[in-house]
Amino acid sequence: MKVMNPATGALIRDVPADGAKAVRAKYEKARAAQPQWARLPIRKRLEAIRHFREQVVVRMEDLARTLTAEVGKPIRQSRNELNGLTARIDFFLAQSAGVLRDETVFKAPDQTLEERISHDPLGVIANISAWNYPYFVGGNVFVPALLAGNAVLYKPSEYATLSGLHMVEMLHAAGVPEDIVVPVVGDGKTGAALLRQPVDGVFFTGSYGTGARIAASAGRRMIKVQLELGGKDPIYVCDDVDVKAAAAAVADGAFYNTGQSCCAVERIYVHEAIHESFVEAFVAEVKSYRLGDPLDESTYIGAITRKAQLGVLKRQVADAVKKGAHLAFCGDAPKRKGNWFAPTVLTDVDHSMLVMKDESFGPIIGIQAVADDDAAVDQMNDTEYGLTAGVYTRDEKRAKRILARIASGTVYWNCCDRVSPRLPWSGVKHSGIGLTLSTYGIQAFTRPKAWHLKA
Repeated sequence: MKVMNPATGALIRDVPADGAKAVRAKYEKARAAQPQWARLPIRKRLEAIRHFREQVVVRMEDLARTLTAEVGKPIRQSRNELNGLTARIDFFLAQSAGVLRDETVFKAPDQTLEERISHDPLGVIANISAWNYPYFVGGNVFVPALLAGNAVLYKPSEYATLSGLHMVEMLHAAGVPEDIVVPVVGDGKTGAALLRQPVDGVFFTGSYGTGARIAASAGRRMIKVQLELGGKDPIYVCDDVDVKAAAAAVADGAFYNTGQSCCAVERIYVHEAIHESFVEAFVAEVKSYRLGDPLDESTYIGAITRKAQLGVLKRQVADAVKKGAHLAFCGDAPKRKGNWFAPTVLTDVDHSMLVMKDESFGPIIGIQAVADDDAAVDQMNDTEYGLTAGVYTRDEKRAKRILARIASGTVYWNCCDRVSPRLPWSGVKHSGIGLTLSTYGIQAFTRPKAWHLKA
């Protein structure tokens, strides 16, 4: 399997891919090793993850440069991701022992009956991860899964293979046995081979189409399935905001990581009273973003990781313009090898256009004027997805009234494109099922067992 640099088109490295037989052998080793790992005192598992965190800090610059090379993420944003990973690990280290501890939920006054809940590991899980935030998305799964006593067959995206292998290498060096966290390397065929193994859970991040197929297969086998899928995340800007500040914040939410974020702003609705001034301020902000070499410290917009996505973005822009949208801004892409797409802002858009319906996952955005709050809510909910949604307004009560009506796993007031380890990360509708992060995201890797104990 060839690992390519999306900013230059150059080959970084050839990496051997796992065939079906190799995947089966890795599963069998993980299955044999998992019971012993689960029997370890949790303090031992916590110690290993602490050592993993230490290695991330020590190797941060090398890890960031590898991440930038293989996915095209600007180097400063790669460092941000790694720093964010350490904060998430800190949360898991602080919370896991208490969350996984057996609970006594009832004890009879005469001590003749006790009811308890234990949290048993699922067993062997398949973790098929994503490329856009490989450390975040991977760490959200394998860190709590390992702490809960599971073995993990970890398949990094083929577009972030080297970062995935770095993670596994550091886990092994930290004291996690080689048969407990096992890398499975390859493309979709390797992923399909992994899903054929009799695992106890599947944790997948990716597209709705692939997620739906995984859900159907897992449902027949009665195993746990957790899916973080797509999004078409809306923001509504009310008429009472500081227009320049709101435009800068929302533009960052739309274009950070070159728009290749699960929770990137993908649709903007602006109250008609400030629409014109908001668009002017928004375009001015986007014009200030530097597009270019991801290793340049001043770069804000890097390369598109997957070459195929360039066609998706071009079709969305062409479709919108054909149907009457106005091209408010289109930057200049570098005229050199690599996967480059200029930041693009469209106005006079509506929901007949692909750019307002289908996931973009790139540096383009549509801005639509709305008459009032009710119209904004209708447009925000007019989607098959439901990952995040946000409102910008000075009025907290107004924001809460609007957000309470939005079908979304996460909602924001005066912020966007934000994830906290303390809050559950989940979606509704085609954005997925299940959750990661928060204390719920630790227990997600366990099976509760009910104990009826009668003296």
